[in-house]
Amino acid sequence: MATQQRLICSSAALQERGTGVRFDLPELGAHVSGFVLRYDGNVHAYINQCAHLPVELDWNEGEFLSRDQQHLICATHGALYQPQTGVCVMGPCQGKALRKLEVTEQGQQVFINLSSLDQKV
Repeated sequence: MATQQRLICSSAALQERGTGVRFDLPELGAHVSGFVLRYDGNVHAYINQCAHLPVELDWNEGEFLSRDQQHLICATHGALYQPQTGVCVMGPCQGKALRKLEVTEQGQQVFINLSSLDQKV
């Protein structure tokens, strides 16, 4: 069975520990989004929803990293998540995790695997 993929952005759009790229996820609801970012050379993708409350993480569009660029941060209450795994390491949702999406880079483009939308954490 072929993997269903969706093009998100060009690889060049994701600078190391820079601004992430948001994208809509209509498969999960009218107002659900995801994001991709590059961290330690790898691209990571998540559903843009805090593990504590159903709010988006970014404080400005695409701004997902803490000031020291070591963690993903929830703008609403400051929960910190590991960029590589999405696991909350500090905050009210400690031990829980963001919903990670499968992501690949091919031909200088970034794709998400749509079947990973069905996977539960």
